[in-house]
Amino acid sequence: MELHEIREKLKEMYGGENKPITDGSYDQSLAVKCINGTFVGRKTENITVFRGIPYVGKQPVGELRWKAPVDVIPDNGVYEAYYNAKSAYGNPGFEVGSIYYQDEDCLYLNVFKSDEASAKKSVMVWIHGGAFESGGTIDPMFDCINFVKENPDVVVVTIAYRLAFMGFLHLSHLSDGKDYTDSQNLGLLDQLKALKWVHENIAGFGGDPDNVTIWGESAGAASCTLLPLIEGSHQYFKRLIAESGSVNQTRTPEEGIACTNKLMEVLGCKTVADLLKVDGGKLLEASSVLFVHQVPERDGKILPTDTFEAYANGAAKDIEILVGCNKDEMDFFVSSFGKEGWDKFITERKQEKFAQLPADEKALVESYMKDVKGDYYEPDSRVFSQSWFIAPTIRISEEQTKGGGKCYTYYFTPESPDPIMKCGHAIELSVVFNHPEMTADTGRAFDETFCKTMRKMWVRFAKTGNPSLSADLSPDGKAKEWPLYDLENQQVMVLDEFDIHPAKESEVKIVDWERTYFLTKYYML
Repeated sequence: MELHEIREKLKEMYGGENKPITDGSYDQSLAVKCINGTFVGRKTENITVFRGIPYVGKQPVGELRWKAPVDVIPDNGVYEAYYNAKSAYGNPGFEVGSIYYQDEDCLYLNVFKSDEASAKKSVMVWIHGGAFESGGTIDPMFDCINFVKENPDVVVVTIAYRLAFMGFLHLSHLSDGKDYTDSQNLGLLDQLKALKWVHENIAGFGGDPDNVTIWGESAGAASCTLLPLIEGSHQYFKRLIAESGSVNQTRTPEEGIACTNKLMEVLGCKTVADLLKVDGGKLLEASSVLFVHQVPERDGKILPTDTFEAYANGAAKDIEILVGCNKDEMDFFVSSFGKEGWDKFITERKQEKFAQLPADEKALVESYMKDVKGDYYEPDSRVFSQSWFIAPTIRISEEQTKGGGKCYTYYFTPESPDPIMKCGHAIELSVVFNHPEMTADTGRAFDETFCKTMRKMWVRFAKTGNPSLSADLSPDGKAKEWPLYDLENQQVMVLDEFDIHPAKESEVKIVDWERTYFLTKYYML
């Protein structure tokens, strides 16, 4: 899909601003009463979509900037839910959701439901990616009409949350920062507040509040793996699906403080009071100049200081999880940045991170890179694929299993015809969202039976906690038995386009246990 086509699609999806309905003129069959109002959706064939529903009582603007999200207020009013809300402020150009209508007034969600009647449908809550710095629910990829049309027995919710300096800015170290002790993890608290809204209201849409699966990719996947570590979160969901993202996508308080100090210097600010006077657009402009990566913080308050250890200690043992990664994760960034942009990016990352490694560990990494074949960028791409996405996927599988929990692990392998992209990061999104027409990353539509099988597995997991398919449910008529990850055999499901099959990790060689697995202790290396 070309950029002008995306913009037109966004205009169609956005199209206006939801308003109160005060004259009683609305289709009651498309209305759902919630705690904070009655919301009226729009129907496309047999799918009703509710867009732009607020999940907070007050939006995080003015005095509420950098404050925890506010609970909804009971409301008997009737409101349109026709249009997507504005996207959260984030760095533009990286994700579609960040090129269209950004604002601080951004804490909204969308609900997709089929007219097909069934008691208490399973609920899947999508958390978008974008490196915690960009993206949004308005992205046409995350329009779930096709998905729900094919799988009418689930209700899908897509949620927005604060990003970048609005969602993950450490402020408590400043002279007037004592009232901002949550600011470093607001994006996660927003997500939790959205899940609370879902728990309290989704029954009205036909969903089962006691059978909710959170589901995300990249930063959204990291969010899904981090949310179980927040106190009180388990009452809102029982399963998670994490595509190419894990608890390693976090930082220390010291790293957070350093990021804040850089921003303060650029803006000429010294206090939170100074920052509150800065226009949101100017903050965004400053953040895009700095190129600092805003991610959740292992603050010891909202998140534990060692997130992998928390999994190993059983923090998520009552949450069933499905996690996985793509074969050539970082090749997406080579393709997206262009080779010149990639060279700049990777040079800076290596100078900042690899230089800190002890000599023996640096030697292991260099040994790994020397064995990588291919174009000049491949050794760097492979080692960062390992440290950012692949090794953390395997490690969280290990730790969840050690902690007494259930984990299903996948390895996605289909390739784009683009010789640079190959099986890069996010390439599976058009598959799971049933958008075969969106081939910007894939370069082609993948095999239809394969795609449908993968979606059936996701839905089956959301419904039952086991993604295996019996022959009668499998699109090709052949049973797909997906084994749990276990510490002895370390079994994964290889999502090969023409041969979905389980295998031992040692057969597939997903991770280099000696030369890259240890990098997970450095988190976002």
